[in-house]
Amino acid sequence: MTEPDEKPSRDTPAIHRAWARWVESRDTDDRDNGARDQLIVHYSPLVKFVAGRVAAGLPAGVDTGELIGTGIFGLMDAVDRFEPERGFKFETFAVPRIKGAILDGLRAIDWVPRTVRQRSRQIEQAIAALSNDLKRTPEDSEIAAHIGIDEEELQKWLSAVAVANVGPLDHVVVGESEPRQLPASPDQGPDLVLEDREIRTVMRAEVRELPDRERTVIALYYDEGMTLSEIGDVLGVTESRVSQIHSKAVLLLRSRLTAAGLP
Repeated sequence: MTEPDEKPSRDTPAIHRAWARWVESRDTDDRDNGARDQLIVHYSPLVKFVAGRVAAGLPAGVDTGELIGTGIFGLMDAVDRFEPERGFKFETFAVPRIKGAILDGLRAIDWVPRTVRQRSRQIEQAIAALSNDLKRTPEDSEIAAHIGIDEEELQKWLSAVAVANVGPLDHVVVGESEPRQLPASPDQGPDLVLEDREIRTVMRAEVRELPDRERTVIALYYDEGMTLSEIGDVLGVTESRVSQIHSKAVLLLRSRLTAAGLP
């Protein structure tokens, strides 16, 4: 399954008027729910886009329709919280919330096979142990030897682990152009906001320490929003190989976050 290439752009004069009516009324007793419904329907293709992008990294048995259903809740939350006067595009604000709702739904049904979770933990533990012993990022051959498998088998494991790594870094890996203050929910207390900032700071520092190949994949996927197929074209490798590199990078970063005492 290929990933969708671009987000739908949905700005029209009618939608600007709907935003004005909704923002003016949403905190009053006389909320203009007609304007809210208009916005949700108008931006609903954005949910399909995000669900398709998430589904591209999942097994064929996962129902995209169910992803869209849970993603709608993220869109509704985005419409309720968006502040047009701050000057950001609604799509930029909404996509993380839609994707978050979809990922929450996936976690709730525990769709990742137990063997995949076990292999993910084995690779992460091997990375942590070797990084500590070698004082550098371990090579694939060293990780495989530590686990007791050959390098070809490790690549198969990384391909399988890729399905468990959908969206694992979106809350901490963002480009400099991302409006970082917008995603903070009013429900978050100062401790959670400070923790999120600390994680982001550590993660960015750790990304800079990744090997060139892994760092490039992370940058192109999370900062530039490129698909795995597009990254493969840039690097001159297959989409499957990009998926393996991404999995290793995620596990490297997870192990370093753990070592830093962060979730």
